[in-house]
Amino acid sequence: MSKKQDVETTGHSWDGIEEFNNPLPKWWLYIFYACIIWGVAYSIAYPAWPMVSKATSGLMGWSTRANVAAKISEFEQMNAAVEAELAAADVTEVALGSDVHSYAVNAGAAVFRANCSQCHGSGAAGNVGYPNLLDNDWLWGGTVDEIAYTIQHGIRNETDDARYSEMPKFGVDELLEDDQINQVVEYVLAISGQDHDAALASAGTLVFEENCAACHAEDGTGDIYQGAPNLTDAIWLYGGSREAVHETVHAARFGVMPAWGERLSQAEVNAAALYVHQLGGGE
Repeated sequence: MSKKQDVETTGHSWDGIEEFNNPLPKWWLYIFYACIIWGVAYSIAYPAWPMVSKATSGLMGWSTRANVAAKISEFEQMNAAVEAELAAADVTEVALGSDVHSYAVNAGAAVFRANCSQCHGSGAAGNVGYPNLLDNDWLWGGTVDEIAYTIQHGIRNETDDARYSEMPKFGVDELLEDDQINQVVEYVLAISGQDHDAALASAGTLVFEENCAACHAEDGTGDIYQGAPNLTDAIWLYGGSREAVHETVHAARFGVMPAWGERLSQAEVNAAALYVHQLGGGE
């Protein structure tokens, strides 16, 4: 039954059920109004409203970017002396355990993670087409100064001082017939100690001598300073299976590394070289 109530109802009814129009608690209203006032004050004092190209700066002029830039500047000033020493250093003469070497290893690790790990892996173990930096099998040389040069100028890019070599596309450019490619592939499998067709490998000896030995050497051990890998070990940049070797001979490979000297400071290049060298690979 409908009875007179002290509190008015909302005037709505659902299946005979009415809802009281109870006022909100005073404490809740005060907090709500305070939040509105605080929000308006915040949007005036601090960056808040997005515009076309930037947000409103606010009366306080506060900026997270400015705070980060100030911190970076602070640490750059703290490290300025050792940075200058590292930039001017001959990487072959940086003493192991010295302050410069310790700084370089830590800084080089950051440079590597930001710029190199995408290709060489976070642990520098490489991937198909990207060299493992932890072993002693280095094209273009693995001494610390040779590593620094490779980082500085890169490989097969468009800069004048880049490391450069190019393998002929023996199949694509029809330099060899299909039978000759199959023969030399079996020969490469033979000298690398893998299962092979002995008859084809024997015929591939002459093909290798006439077309491949000039770069990879007569015994297939390669020439690191031509960027020609050793074909007699178990280390393969693009894979050592019959199919992978056939693809390499047929279409060749042409890996490119950026010239990091155009993007990094000399100190960062030297730091990256010292970091990579101390990982255990190289010479």
